[in-house]
Amino acid sequence: MAKPVVGITTYLTPASFGAWELEAALVPAEYVRAVTRAGGAPLLVPPGAGIAETVGAVDALIFSGGSDLDPELYGDEPHRETIGVVRERDDFELALMEAALARDLPILAICRGSQVLNIALGGDLEQHVPDRVGTSVHKETPGVFAEHDVEVLGETRLAAILGDRHDVKSHHHQGFGSLGRGLRESARAPDGTVEALEDPTRRFTLGVLWHPEAGEDMALFEALVAEAAEYAAR
Repeated sequence: MAKPVVGITTYLTPASFGAWELEAALVPAEYVRAVTRAGGAPLLVPPGAGIAETVGAVDALIFSGGSDLDPELYGDEPHRETIGVVRERDDFELALMEAALARDLPILAICRGSQVLNIALGGDLEQHVPDRVGTSVHKETPGVFAEHDVEVLGETRLAAILGDRHDVKSHHHQGFGSLGRGLRESARAPDGTVEALEDPTRRFTLGVLWHPEAGEDMALFEALVAEAAEYAAR
């Protein structure tokens, strides 16, 4: 039986290839390896790919992490700590998210990806979490994942996958403001930051602010690939 195809959105960023410095569409290999280990067939989806063609070709989508989203997308002015905006990627992923939601594709949205999910459904973002919590516990050192635990709310899809508590690897300074239409929170950090959300009315629509691809727990990817296999069969 063919493996379910799991699309993974890519970064649009400068990269080095030997002597070459070029703009590149890429994603950390951990995402690809996590999908492969979970039994799926990964397919990288760069900004500029055909929206209809992409949602027609995949059985699930992972919206990957990356830089801050443009606050203009949710009607806010930029915070001084909001940096690295790549509007081309923002616009593409919002359109892809809307198409995936309309098709009820299985979706796992990771860090920035979960923020794309929230904005696509009319929510907004908290642009700098340390302003509220007083520390940088979610992103202590640039380029290094912070570690903390989260409490997973009972009677959620996330709890069915992970249980009631979970240690996570985190690297974000932005969070969720108001939640988008149909979304509910499904995990919180000890400082009260909402760390995960989901849409209980859809087949599989989960967003987490942490980076499961960087850890050893494959449960979220296994759940996504299992749902993708069912989607493909239908």
